[in-house]
Amino acid sequence: MPEITYVRGDATVPSVKGPKVIAHVCNDIGGWGKGFVLALSRRWPEPEAAYRSWHRDRVHNDFGLGSVQMVPVGRHLWVANMIGQRGVRTGSKGAPVRYEAIDTALARLAGEVIELGASVHMPRIGCGLAGGKWSRIQPLVDARLAQRGISVTVYDHGEGGG
Repeated sequence: MPEITYVRGDATVPSVKGPKVIAHVCNDIGGWGKGFVLALSRRWPEPEAAYRSWHRDRVHNDFGLGSVQMVPVGRHLWVANMIGQRGVRTGSKGAPVRYEAIDTALARLAGEVIELGASVHMPRIGCGLAGGKWSRIQPLVDARLAQRGISVTVYDHGEGGG
């Protein structure tokens, strides 16, 4: 059974062979501009453009908590925009992270990844600006991806991920 592999490095530069998906968590209000998304935008314009378009046209699509948008950014390389946080600020309802939405998105991602025969690469999703705890997210990643035979690499870059 594959396990989650932890490495130091940049999740936007996965160094394994074969098809790869870079997964990260987005908010549900159309905001893109802080955290891991900046690293994505420095490498490719497509994930941000696709996310903004997806949000703008949300009355006609599946945009919302738990949804996943697969964005091709290269040959055998995709970015998975996963909606897993409500808003961007910590308030009366706690941190923006929504564990149930991340769980749903990871389950949806698994189907896509299995179909592509891809490995998954991510920062510690939901733990940066979303305010989540890895101790709650790691079991979701394990159950939805690793236990289904998907190779998962989590990158620690120095700052919080996701």
